[in-house]
Amino acid sequence: MTKQTINPPSLPKPSGYAHGIKVGSTVYLGGQTAMGADGTIVEGGIVEQFRQAFSNVLATLEHAGGSPDDLVEVTIYLTDVPDYQAHGREIGRIWRELAGSHYPAMAGIGITALWQPEALIEIKGVAVLPS
Repeated sequence: MTKQTINPPSLPKPSGYAHGIKVGSTVYLGGQTAMGADGTIVEGGIVEQFRQAFSNVLATLEHAGGSPDDLVEVTIYLTDVPDYQAHGREIGRIWRELAGSHYPAMAGIGITALWQPEALIEIKGVAVLPS
């Protein structure tokens, strides 16, 4: 089994992790926070952070040769579930803007903290590329 590391040049250079790993036609998309290209978390609230974190996931997927339609699973870690729920319509609009109306299997999980203290959200996923 061959594993290919996926690290798009548009994302901060990883240290001690990979943005993604491709094995066969499956792409494992590592957790992405709202880190911009400069290595800092974008300012603003959960809506802005969702846009950046999901864009980072999609950048990794596209670098692996995939598209949003290839997503089969997405997990969203949240430090404030009620805040995410309160902005659900805006977040849904951003999802459709970036990924269309395809919705994979999903989970939203409330947590106490993320690696970067200013991060409100982290998104990871799994995609299966067409044969």
